[in-house]
Amino acid sequence: MTETTDALAAPVPGLVTPRATEAAEVSERSYLAGVAGCTAAVAAFLSVQLLAWPPHEDETLALFVGRDSLRGLLDTVLGERGGAPLHFLFSWIVAHSGGGLAGIRIVSAAFAAASVPATAALAARLAGRTVALAATVLVSASWMLLFHGVYGRMYSLFLLTSTLSFLALLRALRRGGTGAWALWALAVLLAVASHPYGALVLAAQGVYVLLARERLREALAAFAAVGLLGIPFWRTDLVLAGRFDVGVGGRGETLGSPGSVLLYLKDVAGDFTAGWTAAVTVVLLIALAGLLVLRRERPWSALLAVCAIGTPTAAFLLARLGHSTAPQSRHLIFALPFFAVLLASGIVRPARLLPRHSTPLIALALGCLLVVEVAWGRHKTAELYSGEPAVRIAARHEASAWLARTTRPDDLVLGYEPLFLEAWERGGPIPRSVVPRADPKLALRALEHVRHPLGRGVWVFDASDTGNTERVLTIPLRSPVPRSAYEPRRYGPFLIVRTRGPTRTIRRYLKLARRVELLGTTLDIGDAGVNLDTVLAAQRRYERERPASASRSTVSR
Repeated sequence: MTETTDALAAPVPGLVTPRATEAAEVSERSYLAGVAGCTAAVAAFLSVQLLAWPPHEDETLALFVGRDSLRGLLDTVLGERGGAPLHFLFSWIVAHSGGGLAGIRIVSAAFAAASVPATAALAARLAGRTVALAATVLVSASWMLLFHGVYGRMYSLFLLTSTLSFLALLRALRRGGTGAWALWALAVLLAVASHPYGALVLAAQGVYVLLARERLREALAAFAAVGLLGIPFWRTDLVLAGRFDVGVGGRGETLGSPGSVLLYLKDVAGDFTAGWTAAVTVVLLIALAGLLVLRRERPWSALLAVCAIGTPTAAFLLARLGHSTAPQSRHLIFALPFFAVLLASGIVRPARLLPRHSTPLIALALGCLLVVEVAWGRHKTAELYSGEPAVRIAARHEASAWLARTTRPDDLVLGYEPLFLEAWERGGPIPRSVVPRADPKLALRALEHVRHPLGRGVWVFDASDTGNTERVLTIPLRSPVPRSAYEPRRYGPFLIVRTRGPTRTIRRYLKLARRVELLGTTLDIGDAGVNLDTVLAAQRRYERERPASASRSTVSR
């Protein structure tokens, strides 16, 4: 097989450029300028809107877990929580370098901006410079990229590492050799460490290599090495799966029928572009046309796109998911570059049928899609574009300032509420040990590991939270019964409930927490139902385990 340094002409699966279309490609200078412009635009938007979206509990979780020592962090992530070790490592760096919400969002924004040229490079290898530039424009305005660029979680990191792993795979298939495959192994391990769905990225690449039948012997050795080196990540994925009852086959609920999986994929395509039924229908039809074009002109590129999208589809058809988890559109963020390539191919190729008007037609189609993409983003998360309401900001600052002044180190806070994060940033003695919500086992373990007798219980309700059926900027000032046991404080949409004295025992804490969460359900707080289920399950678990513990203690005496 002939080797060449020109990635657009290399005769390797996914890199073949038909000579008939080379003349129609934009110049390299225009391509590079366009990609640089898209990257700069994304970076500018994320910088300006970095703090526009309100703080979220998952960002608080990452930073609070990151407050621990490095060893404690790894023990928590690898052994207790599961999930995304690389993301938590960056959170640890931010927390220990004096950063807070802004710090973790800067990291996320940097990964999102870096994903733009990475996407362009992958798209160019798959479909040429013109399609790559169009795909980069579409990705740059996508809600999926912009929202997760300011959301301090792992998704922009996952997009970047997964895209780089696909680039490294194509490079290894083209060049071969130990160095190229070692670079791919590093890249895909970073993707696996960024998110549990990195396993689907690895699976998609494995399917592609088997179907392409390129350098199989080298590839098998590299995949085996990744399987061994990734054991810590497979273990942490199993820990996460055990917490949320996820598996393959056997008992449990499936994502649904094939029709339900297709509806989920439609939602993913909608969040990649625009989710309104009419808009996403047009988008899917254009993407299907792009797949047919790519299949005819670049079959190996089409195969890789099908593997990247089809492998998780097959996994969802086989997987069983517990009641407490379900895949969201963000979990397939690694497919965004491939979907953008299909969509761009469906725009560019038909426009080339009219050579004199191809550029204006492509620009018009991209302009229309950009408008609906931005409109969908404003519809889905208006605060990302318009900012958090001023009255909510003022109430949040006032509530967190009160918490910073009055919280004690032995208080027991339930859930990673953003008010606790801001109070910590203000220098308040927010306790290191947080009682997790939505996980009775971890909640009970946290209560057992803190110093006894237990301190005061602290709970926060937010009437403006996105999880509520109706979002309002005021909340009634109510107290659970008996009123003598609780101290309620209201700040706009925030209601803080704190016990007036120490809860002392786990049994009493859970009893008091149950009353508080029952109050939350009467206020129509979305999280209160989940919290109440957590408290009730922890109570049952505690009462089951306590007799056995007491029995062992009696025998030892």
